[in-house]
Amino acid sequence: MKICLAASAGGHLTELLQLEAAWKGKEHFYVTDKRANGIGLAKKEKTYFVACPIRNPIKLAINFFQALRVFLKEKPDFVVSTGADTAVPFCIIARAFGKKVAFIESFCRIKEPSLSGKIMYKISNLFLVQWKENLEFFPKAEFCGSVF
Repeated sequence: MKICLAASAGGHLTELLQLEAAWKGKEHFYVTDKRANGIGLAKKEKTYFVACPIRNPIKLAINFFQALRVFLKEKPDFVVSTGADTAVPFCIIARAFGKKVAFIESFCRIKEPSLSGKIMYKISNLFLVQWKENLEFFPKAEFCGSVF
């Protein structure tokens, strides 16, 4: 089984890396954007960089085609993501190809859902929240507790 770990650099990637023991020893790769902790990760792990959309339709299109190219090259069986905008197109592509996607809503989202969470809730096979309060927004989600 090949696992894709998709997250925007910064806090989303930091959250994802807290779960590293879950895929240790399994074939995996990362998809993120080119910021400090993503660049640092690429020095020790197989990492692909895609454009960070920042709610810009042109950058989103660029991200989508970059993500598609990575997906077709790597052919992952499973995608795990903590969001946000950098990772969502990759997850959508994976689902379109019938792959399993697990999404973990951001730790910083307590009082309101994230935009990526709203999108991923509709398409992910497994949707996890880190705060019980999030179950109000995502009633079919599973509460997993904090990744920290």
